[in-house]
Amino acid sequence: MDQPSTADAGRLSYAIFTLARAHRGFAAALLRDLDLHPGQELLLMRLLDRDGQTQSELLGRVGLDHSTVSKSLRRMQEAGLLTREPSERDRRVLHVWLTDKGRAMREPLTDLWATLERACTAGLTAAEIDAFTRLAGAVEHAIARRASAEETS
Repeated sequence: MDQPSTADAGRLSYAIFTLARAHRGFAAALLRDLDLHPGQELLLMRLLDRDGQTQSELLGRVGLDHSTVSKSLRRMQEAGLLTREPSERDRRVLHVWLTDKGRAMREPLTDLWATLERACTAGLTAAEIDAFTRLAGAVEHAIARRASAEETS
């Protein structure tokens, strides 16, 4: 990989950055074919697993900031993929429900993830995929631990 010399002190981090950028770019192109913006697929996937979640629950599950989730949900509602309704118990709480059009996204999203997986794993063995997945989880955990430690400092 051709990297700038200033990244020599962070080779792994630079590799993660370039990998994430390439993956996100390919995923964004696939999402455009479904008339979705990056991040919207994560919200749909969570709702396909459990419809009727609150906006706060979705926010906690997708790892996106509040303004991004609100904007995405608004766009998705305008596109007819979901509805948002106030809770009967607390009118400040909004529940998010898929429409028929939103529920119909299950298969296209499954196909999208399968396409991404095939592109990412071309030429890799099952053992290499398992090792990469395990190592990626370890790196993510280390970053989360560091971020948590800094928040409590």
